[in-house]
Amino acid sequence: MTMGQKHHTASDAYEESLILAIETSCDETSASVIRGGKHILSNIVSSQIDVHERFGGVVPEIASRKHVETITVIMEQAVRQSGHKLDELTAIAVTQGPGLVGALLVGIVAAKSLALALDIPLIGTHHIAGHIYANALVHELEYPCMALVVSGGHTELVLLESEGEFRIIGRTRDDAVGEAYDKVARALRLPYPGGPHIDRLAGEASEAIALPRAWLEADSYDFSFSGLKSAVLAVINQARMKGQELDEAALARGFQESVIDVLVTKALRSLKQYGTKQLLLCGGVAANRGLRATLDSRCKEEGIQLLIPPGSLCTDNAAMIGAAAYLKLTRGQFTELDMRADPGLSLEEWSISAGV
Repeated sequence: MTMGQKHHTASDAYEESLILAIETSCDETSASVIRGGKHILSNIVSSQIDVHERFGGVVPEIASRKHVETITVIMEQAVRQSGHKLDELTAIAVTQGPGLVGALLVGIVAAKSLALALDIPLIGTHHIAGHIYANALVHELEYPCMALVVSGGHTELVLLESEGEFRIIGRTRDDAVGEAYDKVARALRLPYPGGPHIDRLAGEASEAIALPRAWLEADSYDFSFSGLKSAVLAVINQARMKGQELDEAALARGFQESVIDVLVTKALRSLKQYGTKQLLLCGGVAANRGLRATLDSRCKEEGIQLLIPPGSLCTDNAAMIGAAAYLKLTRGQFTELDMRADPGLSLEEWSISAGV
């Protein structure tokens, strides 16, 4: 290579690539067109929250039926809004797992059909890889970096030693953060989803009811929130049995402070141990104001760069799936058309080195 000559990477040839991504892992039906792995040309999301709210949680059968009703329209809107046509697409990406198997299947069948009809590659994509690489849509990632994944079904610390290489160093042993929020909200008779309501209540409290922290073993990066949830229920039941008025805001603040204390402390400790300078906050709970504020403050104190996507990219959406799928596209790692939905899909096995 001569002086001044540009060094071309594997991704240079894909700067104008167009990925149509599909996400149907739970209760959002979403489709997006991504150019060059980073530029969002469209990102259509149809939420089912109002449908599931009356049940206090997602009903899998209803979620699948709603995906079937809307998937074609959402895909058409995404392509039309992108300003491109179907025959201009480079590849189709779809969430393969984790998620609700029936919901995943709707997106997978749609993706397979379109990939076959257009004769273009299919890329089965990991849902959590999507949440992590949502950050790449708005930030430059510097490796190695650490991802704190906090969503409805997942609480994990993931080390990214290089691009597309995932190593889980800590995970929840029981309830994920989002599940704990929903269960506490249900006990307080708050609407579903519970996270935003607990966050709002906690912000209104002038004091907090002291609750335990589950630190587990001294060197562990795992999480456990079932004991905290039980402690909250005990406070609620005790107040009701004694006929005392419960300070719900103080309880919400105590619960949230316990959750945040454990998440932030373990995340920052992991950064020091593994020598990373960036912390990526990922997943739906990343929209929590209390968590964001505490992480922002602590990271500034420690000289750590905190990356958080905008709210629209924190919750489930197809743009994040397109961003993660781009890692596979640039390396020619495609998925066969006999791909199955995999609710237990391993993030580490989805790493790009595993596809070589």
